[in-house]
Amino acid sequence: MSNVFYQEKFEDRHNGPRSTEAQEMLSFLGVQSLDELIEQTVPSQIRLKKSMSLPKALSEKAYLAKVKQIADKNKVFKSYIGQGYYDVTVPGVIQRNVLENPGWYTQYTPYQAEIAQGRLQALLNFQTAVSDLTGLEIVNASLLDEATAAAEAMFMLYNARKNKDANTFLVTPNIFPQTLDVLQTRAVPFGVEIRVADIDAANLTDDVFASFIQYPAADGTVSDYKAFTTAAEAKGITTCVAADLLSLALLTPPGEWGADVVVGNSQRFGVPMGFGGPHAAFFATKDAYKRNIPGRIIGVTSDASGNYALRMALQTREQHIRRDKASSNICTAQALLAIMASFYAVYHGPQGVKDIAMRINDLAKLLDKGLQALGYEQTNTSYFDTLRIKVGEYIGGVKSEALNHELNFFYHEDVVGISIDETTSFEDIQTIVKVFAKVKGKNVSDVDLEGLVDSLGDSIPAELVRQSSYLTHPIFNSYHSESEMLRYIKSLESKDLSLCHSMIPLGSCTMKLNATTEMVPLTWAHFGGLHPFAPVDQTSGYMQLINELNDWLSEITGFAKMSFQPNSGAQGEYAGLMVIRAYHESRGDNHRDICLIPASAHGTNPASASMAGLKVVVVKCDEFGNIDVADLKAKAAEHAANLNSLMVTYPSTHGVFEESIIEICEAIHANGGQVYMDGANMNAQVGLTSPGFIGADVCHLNLHKTFCIPHGGGGPGMGPIGVAAHLVPFLPNHEVVSVSGDQGISAVSAAPFGSASILTISYAYIAMMGADGLTNATKTAILNANYIKARLEHHYPVLYAGANGRCAHEMILDCRGFKNVGIEVADIAKRLMDYGFHAPTVSFPVAGTLMVEPTESESKAELDRFCEAMIGIRQEIAAVEAGEADQKENVLKHAPHTADVVTADDWNRPYGRQTAAYPLPHLKVNKFWPSVGRVNDSQGDRTLICSCPSIEEYAEA
Repeated sequence: MSNVFYQEKFEDRHNGPRSTEAQEMLSFLGVQSLDELIEQTVPSQIRLKKSMSLPKALSEKAYLAKVKQIADKNKVFKSYIGQGYYDVTVPGVIQRNVLENPGWYTQYTPYQAEIAQGRLQALLNFQTAVSDLTGLEIVNASLLDEATAAAEAMFMLYNARKNKDANTFLVTPNIFPQTLDVLQTRAVPFGVEIRVADIDAANLTDDVFASFIQYPAADGTVSDYKAFTTAAEAKGITTCVAADLLSLALLTPPGEWGADVVVGNSQRFGVPMGFGGPHAAFFATKDAYKRNIPGRIIGVTSDASGNYALRMALQTREQHIRRDKASSNICTAQALLAIMASFYAVYHGPQGVKDIAMRINDLAKLLDKGLQALGYEQTNTSYFDTLRIKVGEYIGGVKSEALNHELNFFYHEDVVGISIDETTSFEDIQTIVKVFAKVKGKNVSDVDLEGLVDSLGDSIPAELVRQSSYLTHPIFNSYHSESEMLRYIKSLESKDLSLCHSMIPLGSCTMKLNATTEMVPLTWAHFGGLHPFAPVDQTSGYMQLINELNDWLSEITGFAKMSFQPNSGAQGEYAGLMVIRAYHESRGDNHRDICLIPASAHGTNPASASMAGLKVVVVKCDEFGNIDVADLKAKAAEHAANLNSLMVTYPSTHGVFEESIIEICEAIHANGGQVYMDGANMNAQVGLTSPGFIGADVCHLNLHKTFCIPHGGGGPGMGPIGVAAHLVPFLPNHEVVSVSGDQGISAVSAAPFGSASILTISYAYIAMMGADGLTNATKTAILNANYIKARLEHHYPVLYAGANGRCAHEMILDCRGFKNVGIEVADIAKRLMDYGFHAPTVSFPVAGTLMVEPTESESKAELDRFCEAMIGIRQEIAAVEAGEADQKENVLKHAPHTADVVTADDWNRPYGRQTAAYPLPHLKVNKFWPSVGRVNDSQGDRTLICSCPSIEEYAEA
């Protein structure tokens, strides 16, 4: 038969097992076909009756051709809009070796520190750079965007306020509009009043708990706030400042003039605008707030041999631990982008960063003088990069002529705002002057720009010129040639285990293939170079992609419409609950504030509910890990008058398709509530069932899980929400770009479409998989999980299973029984590193367990390799149980084993070096060495060091 119509399927590249391997696995499970396994796993009452209606799957080549056509519809004009987003030059060594490198973008959040020292160091560098530039001691390892970071600061300062009767947040009128929008959203659930008024001591009334300053201001003005912060401190009122990180190379840092918190965006440090993201926000504060600061903190400690080591510090603050008492619901950060920004600071160093800032400032001053020479009034007497030009009757002409030259400015009434950036050249200034000259009937040659260069003067008042040093650590002063920078990046990369090395079997985190073809368009200028507030006629390519993705995800989820604004899973949870809140209020049900949450739920669920102003009522789970339906019905009835919602994960957090899910949804609806479905486990639903079909009203999707956006060491993420028709009017709107109707809640993120540039990845995945491919991926994920379960259940108890003994796409291995001989689940996690694997999810949702999720992308060979590692560890535990190995001096307790330890001259352990390093034969051919031994967590928490210490400082600490 002719092969003339053969076309390679992307599905066959995405899914791991070959057809013969899949059949072997099915035979091992005792079933004839994949469909028979699905029938035993997914309850019949929730299975879809027909296939999803999606476009035919494209080949990789055809997809790239299509997405190129879409990209070309975007018009990449020179952007001088500013307002928190600026064009940048991404150093090629960073773009190629970090952003485009799966060794960096496929890493997981660094919870297992011993195999994450590279990204931990890069994130510590980020913290150090931010600490130096802002002048504050404690910095986290990034947040989602500037606006949400400002909201996190407001929430932290509100909780820490000395006057508990004060509920007013004083906000400068000169604030980025998107930041004010998000602040107003976050303020609502807590009854915080956002008072927009001048930053003046006279406005520090007794009801104010904190103030917010934009520095430089939204219009570009640079002002001295020292007297204001002094007056505020005297009244016990704290100060939050949103600062332009690059400007702080020239301006006095807020930490030096009295700020308690400094937030902002590191986008200017070499991260493209990307139509709004992803970008790493920063959050810096005083040492007094180190246990209140949201997000992750990287800290310095030591390993078992006393060597320098890094870890995520103070994790007891996190929502996974504190749940509804957490300081924030944030889970995904923007680690990959923070890493890029940190490498930008390392590559350029203090002088390079200052040179870039000075060049921007000089070009702004040159433009100022050039426009004044044409007779225009520039109203900012002091500024860093942004001018305000009063043009009066010429406003229409300026707009028209700017567009003719493919320039975007910021317009407000009869004022034109122009923000200069790193990519601006002398020739660009000439073009801008030419535009303004033509509007007045003049010629650019009327202005001698070259002659003006030598008389630029100062635009920053002497009292605001930075005097203190920054980026003084050797790391920022050592790698300025590309050869040195490349080697430094690679040296850190080599310390980290990623999907390049082996499967990362993290339950609930879905570490699947991030295919190269999915990633390619991400770095194209036609996606990366657009400002999120660009005129709509310049963004038609993005709008086509977003609209098509909306249709596809709506079909996949069974919902009416999506909102792409939430830029993390936790942000999606919060947005969904705020939409439900708005729906209830529209019906006069303002009193509905009870949220039912199963005991097994993700920690972000109760934390998000708390942030949305809801009271959490916990629903019991039965002995099989399922929601206790009787308890749920009783609590729904008890709270019927005030029931707001149920937050439920499906399949359950225990890895089971609960038979009673439809009954559960109906019980909530019968008592006036709405059903919020956590989409963390959507990878087991796509094509087989859907949240809308089951009966949910809203669901967020972790696009960085099910839909292939890579985890990037802890972010980027996207958490769009899908809603049923009755909730569509309440989807998030945006102050600058309208994306919803009149009833839409105010913004939940800074950009109208969240981290829009990475939507290209999920778009690619769906386009190349098609309906059948997506469904087969789900089936394969379930096959892979049940294969591992069947191979391991004779060695480890598997906690929960469905009615037919099957798990969904993940399972829980019970390791609690090993405590009898002193073996903890953490010992197994560390020993897995010696076998070349990242541990499954540790102690969630049940303490002392491992939650395993293989995903559909892993081959049978890789699944077997993981199973052999787990069986090998079980045999090592058996040796302890039998008394053949000591309970304290054994290979698990000393794991992981570094090359330094194994090759040391002294070896006095009761097991051999070969056992330590090569527990299975294949490791002699392909061995990943942890770079440090077991990390000392308690030491790191006792002495928190969250910026790069000198050797002397570390030794002293």
